[in-house]
Amino acid sequence: MANRIKQRLNAGKNKLKYNFAHMLELPKEVILDLPKITLVGTLQLQLENHRGIIEFSEEQVRINTKEGVLVITGEQFFLRNITEQEIVLDGKIKALSYQK
Repeated sequence: MANRIKQRLNAGKNKLKYNFAHMLELPKEVILDLPKITLVGTLQLQLENHRGIIEFSEEQVRINTKEGVLVITGEQFFLRNITEQEIVLDGKIKALSYQK
């Protein structure tokens, strides 16, 4: 019962934040703490608002985000840059998917 109440409160809070961001024309990923993914063709991925790398190999990278685990598959991956807020991954990107 307490979990349902908590989920409803969080859903209401997120809706309020979304509307606030929309009214003030602020980036929703910043207000809602959502991941922002930018692809440069199939050669580079830039991810903002991550929560850490779970797994890294030359063929697969798993990154924790607020929305779940982002799974990136491809070839010859290497990290160009990693900070507390951003990850830049180079290589040949073949697919992206989310695991909840």
